[in-house]
Amino acid sequence: MSKLSLFRRLAAVLAVFHVLMVVQVPLASAAMIGTVEVLAQQQQQVDRQQLLSMLDDQGVQDKLQAMGVERSQVEARIGNLTSAELAQFNQQLQDAPAGGILGIIVLFLVIFIITDMLCATDIFSFIKCINR
Repeated sequence: MSKLSLFRRLAAVLAVFHVLMVVQVPLASAAMIGTVEVLAQQQQQVDRQQLLSMLDDQGVQDKLQAMGVERSQVEARIGNLTSAELAQFNQQLQDAPAGGILGIIVLFLVIFIITDMLCATDIFSFIKCINR
């Protein structure tokens, strides 16, 4: 009788252990990724790299420094741009004349000012937040 009771206890412990192990296993799901999604993701990376490479230009660095904006702040903002914003910047870059880089810098500064006004960033200390 004690063997039967020991066997039942062992079976119960193993059953509980099995249930606990099954509960902890995460479920995996897979889906097909279309070419459009892959191309869009690659385009975002290329767009982001193009904007970041613009910061290497000495004229851009001088202009940002004259306006009191650090390169790291611009890099962080570029890193946080949405795909729509990236596409808009690239379109403006393609439409801009050869010397139109100043327009892009001004556009960045306008975006920084707007995000400062909305309390999303705090880049310019002289801009007061409108939400407070």
